[in-house]
Amino acid sequence: MDFTAEPFRIKVVEPIKKTTLEEREQLIKQAGYNIFLLPAEKIVVDLLTDSGTSAMSDNQWAGMMLGDESYAGSKNYYHFEKTIKDIFGFKSIIPTHQGRVAENLLFSNIIKQGNVIPNNSHFDTTRANIEYNGGIAVDCVIDEGLDPAFEHPFKGNIDINKLISVIEENGVNNVPLIIITITNNSGGGQPVSMQNIKDVSEVAKKYDIPLFFDACRFAENCYFIKEREKGYDNKSVKEIAQELFAYGDGCTMSAKKDGLVNMGGFLALNNENLAQNITNMLILIEGFPTYGGLAGRDLEVIARGLKEVLNEDYLNFRINQIRLLGKLLTDNKIPIIQPTGGHAIYIDAKAFLPHIPQNEFPAQSLVVELYKVGGIRAVEIGSLMFGKTDKKTGEIKHPKLELVRLAIPRRVYTNMHMQYVSEVLKEISLTKHNLKGMKILYQAAILRHFTVKLRYV
Repeated sequence: MDFTAEPFRIKVVEPIKKTTLEEREQLIKQAGYNIFLLPAEKIVVDLLTDSGTSAMSDNQWAGMMLGDESYAGSKNYYHFEKTIKDIFGFKSIIPTHQGRVAENLLFSNIIKQGNVIPNNSHFDTTRANIEYNGGIAVDCVIDEGLDPAFEHPFKGNIDINKLISVIEENGVNNVPLIIITITNNSGGGQPVSMQNIKDVSEVAKKYDIPLFFDACRFAENCYFIKEREKGYDNKSVKEIAQELFAYGDGCTMSAKKDGLVNMGGFLALNNENLAQNITNMLILIEGFPTYGGLAGRDLEVIARGLKEVLNEDYLNFRINQIRLLGKLLTDNKIPIIQPTGGHAIYIDAKAFLPHIPQNEFPAQSLVVELYKVGGIRAVEIGSLMFGKTDKKTGEIKHPKLELVRLAIPRRVYTNMHMQYVSEVLKEISLTKHNLKGMKILYQAAILRHFTVKLRYV
């Protein structure tokens, strides 16, 4: 079978409230055409994010009842710590309430003004945390990763020559760490190969620069390695993950993705002095080192979720549900990033709406239309999220990719929902030439896409 059935039974359901076209048009207008500002109960299929939107298992819900709410040293923390050390292999485990806190704790302790941090592709909060702490985020993804239609098994790979150039042009002392995002979210949820990770690790060791992973979708990345990379087909996903992390010095993780939970994250690393400095700050802003802003039950369900996500029946369905939606869209001539990635479908808005220039946010125009026509909430990953104005020249710099991300929550939607999404996009494609660009009315200085207000041009 090309696409497998769900490897789980659905025992609890949440009713979806239907809305009319007229109601949705009024709601999105009131929200300033910002999809983040809509009430969730007015959404039919919510593909805004795969973060914190997973359905937990019966095993995880049972774990909720075992929450030890001690202020310090709960039994759930020790289960949490043991599980992470087993999979990730790092010495120090620091819990946080979500991934961006782990990023900020790390960056605020190692980044100095003007430091350069290379990555395959920085996502929005990672880039914002780096810049907030005075750093400069530089993307070094391979050129194939910037071509939506190009078929490549590991489009998330770092270009080694680009990486070396960044280090040598800026000086080793000005590069405090290298990051690899697995899978590469900004570039289409594309995986990174084990060979590329080995090559980056060699560069990091040569220049004595720590290598960290943004590990929030690590299991999906490891499944792609098992499926696509020679020599890994007979290894378990867990064994692949253990090898992968052995090439690094630490990781940040939002457990709200491949931890299969609704809240939580962690920072894991080997440098004990750095870990102590970060722990001191953790106590100030998050909580004691054995809970880090989380309840004992949260720590327990993360530990259980990290084990469950390595189940290969689950991963096979997960990756194939994304492929199913990708095939449905491709069959209807909707341009998407090829091949499909691990957690989302990315529509190429430049190709879909060529009549709307980048300075009028074509991807956001499509996001709004998806909601109006079908009640579907997606997210723009393009000029609204990543566009920058040069402070010296005033020139607006647009990203190379102009995308709409359809992020699929884990264990939440059936394949019939994927069919519905494809039918809505098919309907939009019939009148896409009538879509208009958008103009910003209000924007914040940082992460503007979360609170922006817009209107049609």
